[in-house]
Amino acid sequence: MRPYLRTGLAVFAASAVLLGATQLTSAAHADVPPTPPGWTLEFADDFDGPEGTLPASDNWRFNIGHGYPGGPPNWGTGEIAYHTDDPANVSLDGSGNLRITPLRDSAGDWTSARIETHRQDFRPPDGGVMRIESRLQIPDVTGEAALGYWPAFWALGAPYRGNWWNWPGIGEFDVMENVNGVDTVWGVLHCGVAPGGPCDEHNGLGDGMPCPGAPCAGNFHTFSFDWDTSVTPNELRWYINGQQYHEVRQDQLPADTWAEMTSHEGFFIILNLAIGGAFPDGVAGFTTPTATTEPGHPLLVDYVAVWSRGGDGGTPPTTPPTTPPTTPPPGDARDAYAPIQAESYDAASGVTVEGGHLGGIGDGAWVRFDNVEFGAIAPTDFVARVASGAPGGVSGLVEVRLDSATSPPIGSFAVANTGGWSSWQEVPGNVAAATGTRTVYLTFTSGQPADFVNVDWFHFRP
Repeated sequence: MRPYLRTGLAVFAASAVLLGATQLTSAAHADVPPTPPGWTLEFADDFDGPEGTLPASDNWRFNIGHGYPGGPPNWGTGEIAYHTDDPANVSLDGSGNLRITPLRDSAGDWTSARIETHRQDFRPPDGGVMRIESRLQIPDVTGEAALGYWPAFWALGAPYRGNWWNWPGIGEFDVMENVNGVDTVWGVLHCGVAPGGPCDEHNGLGDGMPCPGAPCAGNFHTFSFDWDTSVTPNELRWYINGQQYHEVRQDQLPADTWAEMTSHEGFFIILNLAIGGAFPDGVAGFTTPTATTEPGHPLLVDYVAVWSRGGDGGTPPTTPPTTPPTTPPPGDARDAYAPIQAESYDAASGVTVEGGHLGGIGDGAWVRFDNVEFGAIAPTDFVARVASGAPGGVSGLVEVRLDSATSPPIGSFAVANTGGWSSWQEVPGNVAAATGTRTVYLTFTSGQPADFVNVDWFHFRP
């Protein structure tokens, strides 16, 4: 539904800078990633088929018109395009992508498309994790020509079907939104009541970042959302190209709000390209689209997939179920701005490899990573995914050093008990400038002899 009122985002979008570069594939098509060990593929569509054909009817249903019958007008968002099932608006491109194309006729009326899964039971198993993911290309249009463009990949709670007026209590997960062709994407949670409420409706609880590695418009990026019930409190996490940029925890919301959002059958997935509405208007500061807005720039969707893992209270995944792994084999060049799996080290002391991460780490341990390429971009910080079940009073530093395990640290952060050895957190730490190709050491310092940290992965951010 998403009736946004985010006028403050205009300032955010105008002042945003590149936060980080991570895995990016520019190819026009990639297959649905293989399912890694421990995960189950729940749903997948890679949109293979002849050009001009409609997406698979056993997976998708069309939304036609300006709203659900009996529901809010203009889909509750103020958008203006009439949604169709015309192949000119929505069809396969013959190269493995779904193409959603907004068009404007001679009278100035807009058409576009919105599809959603028949399935409405997407949720994690009890004590497990669900991941929703899509690799897609935001329309290749920017500036005045993009005013009013609003592509989105998102999910709504199943009870919305047939009611149409119980939003936002039933929950909405916006995995990816972009407006007006700006080089920023947003991930947002909607819940509770509107206006106001614990999710600050009609804004929602959201965060955004520029697309890492390449501009949003005209380039493929991978957008993922995790609903993780294997940790306490439960977590909702948003990623772009494997880089987390937003999180909402269960303990941030009232218990009844969380229960209303999570205790029903599940969610259905939506892909659409809206034109106009409260969100693009709020970012622009005026009504969109305008006379300068250009029709004909499609949203391309390479694949949509849903995975699950767990159900037995086990640990969450140590890597997102995306492929190929972002870390090359030991000895090969590594991108400093893409996740580097900790267990892929070239040399180490005082650590053990435990189920896809490093454990048993205490004072004096170190790991070495050769051929880490910073290029001409100097990092401003780094982030590592860590967990700790250290006893009370035990803590330590995770440090970054260059070229020698005994050189002065260029950055560090402190870590203590995070709630358990499988309670993962992503912790940032500032770093000094580094360029070129360097040998990177993670070193570990503590005033106590006990192990104090597990490490899953790390990367730098410019």
